[in-house]
Amino acid sequence: MRDNNNNNNTREEERSSSSKEKPQTPMSLKLVDSCLRLSVVPLSVATIWLTVTNHDSNPDYGNLDYNSIMGLKYMVGISAISAIYALLSTISSWVTCLVSKAWLLFVPDQVLAYLMITSVAGATEIVYLLKKGDIIVTWSEMCSSYPHYCSKLTIALGLHVFVLFFFLVLSVISAYRAFSLFDPPCDSQTNIDA
Repeated sequence: MRDNNNNNNTREEERSSSSKEKPQTPMSLKLVDSCLRLSVVPLSVATIWLTVTNHDSNPDYGNLDYNSIMGLKYMVGISAISAIYALLSTISSWVTCLVSKAWLLFVPDQVLAYLMITSVAGATEIVYLLKKGDIIVTWSEMCSSYPHYCSKLTIALGLHVFVLFFFLVLSVISAYRAFSLFDPPCDSQTNIDA
């Protein structure tokens, strides 16, 4: 009986001491987080540059450029937002007063991950239609007529996919940071013993 009381007291002391201390994010996780955030910036800028400067002309069909396809404007907008956010969030993650506010990174990371998914999906469909066309709606493939445009757009899409993967990893890291602040649920066996 005395051993049981000692175990209960020890568990209560552990809970009270762990609830007073805020868990610290490991330095390696913070470095991975910062590296991923900083990697987003040049990849997003390269995506924007490749997409906006992309143009090609064909004597039979005319010019094709960034302004011709609305979905590319969405991809450029999301890339710009993600680059700016990644830079600001990297800086704020090293500011001591903001580090304890894990929710400040969790919510925007989740939102940007979903926006990146929609942007990649839209851009992938555009590249697919440019390469394969859609016979049902009489959209012919255009890459044979605009090969330079399609190749640059494919590279931009590849960079955009990398940014998406980085944001998916960042959203997992920020979720870990946000939810590690809370104690795990109580063990039902502990409650029965008490």
